[in-house]
Amino acid sequence: MNAETTSTVKKLLETPKKIVVIGHKNPDGDAVGSSLALANFLKQLGHETTVVMPNDFPDFLKWLPGCDQMVIHEKDTSRSALLISEANVIFTLDFNSLDRTGDLQHILKESEAAFVMIDHHQAPDDYAIATYSDVSMSSTSQMVYHFMEALDGLDKLSETIATQLYTGIMTDTGSFRFPSTTAVTHLVIAKLMEAGASNAQIHEAVYDTNSPERMKLLGTALNNLTILPDLHTAYITLTQQELDAHNFKKGDTEGFVNYALSIQGIYFAVIFIENKQESIVKMSFRSKGTFSVNDFARNHYNGGGHINAAGGRSSKSLNETITEFISILPSYKNELTHVS
Repeated sequence: MNAETTSTVKKLLETPKKIVVIGHKNPDGDAVGSSLALANFLKQLGHETTVVMPNDFPDFLKWLPGCDQMVIHEKDTSRSALLISEANVIFTLDFNSLDRTGDLQHILKESEAAFVMIDHHQAPDDYAIATYSDVSMSSTSQMVYHFMEALDGLDKLSETIATQLYTGIMTDTGSFRFPSTTAVTHLVIAKLMEAGASNAQIHEAVYDTNSPERMKLLGTALNNLTILPDLHTAYITLTQQELDAHNFKKGDTEGFVNYALSIQGIYFAVIFIENKQESIVKMSFRSKGTFSVNDFARNHYNGGGHINAAGGRSSKSLNETITEFISILPSYKNELTHVS
């Protein structure tokens, strides 16, 4: 965080404030972990702080300390709207465009609060008076650690905050295997462990609590795997009927796309998930090397993210979306053949 941003934030937090911390729609481990950790830190600085999420999140994250105090907008719209209207400061974490908050975006756009952004995605919007944006960072959770550091607040690094930040970093780096994991990331993780984060217990809580239905759904997903060897691409499909047959819960498909990417010779992997309720097909894109799924998602599927991990959506049917995807791919053959 640069000196100007640090100075702006310090001045903003000089006196006690009513603060709301917002994560993105369909919050993942990084959004939840970073938001909870920042809220705890701000409370220790004397601010009245509440975390608001646009909608619910997977059960494998609900063990995190502080989740029971979080306000879920889709479940309590009046309370979340009141909190935002009364806030002096709003921190937005793990997203950089207000439309990533779903129905909350309209309430946020009407707010007169001072906005502070902490995020590691590309092409941030200009809505905050202080923007801490760094696309080289492994996660927003790592950025919250550096945010605390910049504010001379590492003495507030409790076991609870360390656990929340460790979870966010671990999940957003694929257990530290993605290229965004740097030596500095590991140094931060060491500090979090020293502060009380239990790596084995956190990993078990997140990854080793699968339901039988989720494991059977994974089997269905892998059975639907299609490989396009000439284009170094693999994709997985899941229909609404298949999701319903396995009692789908939010978060059940987390990580499925990585199985497609793990195939030898595959540099681009996609999962297409039908969502009848929203009349869309949700997509998760993953890649290896220099092939930018961020660019691919932005160019074709109203999405974006990082170079090697992004999301998108289509309003067409599942079959139409797949047909369109296959028709687009040949124009990327050169890039997919010469991945470095």
